[in-house]
Amino acid sequence: MELDLALDREEGALQASEIGDLLDETVWLQQLEHWLQIVCGDESLDCPTLVRSAEELSLGLRFIDDATIADLNSTWRQKTGPTDVLSFAALDDAGDWMEGPSIELGDIVVSLETARRQAQEQGHSLQQELRWLVSHGLLHLLGWDHPDEKSLATMLALQERLLGDG
Repeated sequence: MELDLALDREEGALQASEIGDLLDETVWLQQLEHWLQIVCGDESLDCPTLVRSAEELSLGLRFIDDATIADLNSTWRQKTGPTDVLSFAALDDAGDWMEGPSIELGDIVVSLETARRQAQEQGHSLQQELRWLVSHGLLHLLGWDHPDEKSLATMLALQERLLGDG
């Protein structure tokens, strides 16, 4: 399975000295491909059949600031203020039109400012926080959700597995 990644970042959300390879498209492409192989390759995990059988997947990954994600949060979730990650899953409305060798998963949007704050609060690196948030967003694109504590615990355990496997 091949992944087509469109990565976008807002200038100014991080200082140049903080960026390094945190926002490198090749690094994220490899990471996301690895996570997709884990989820899609394990028959015991929920993964849409369309995704498992696709030859190519595509998704967007966008790193933005708090103001931009707050606008998106208000528009799409009717919630005030910034959040850490939003996912816009294309598969939610997938019908027969999406069947074929190439499947669009949707978009993951991460606030770099919120991620930085959360990393400091949790006492770990910004890289670790970004990996956590992007893996969470990816699972949402694959249909995972956490409407209750049990499903949240299951989803978080899978995130731990993904991060532990690289």
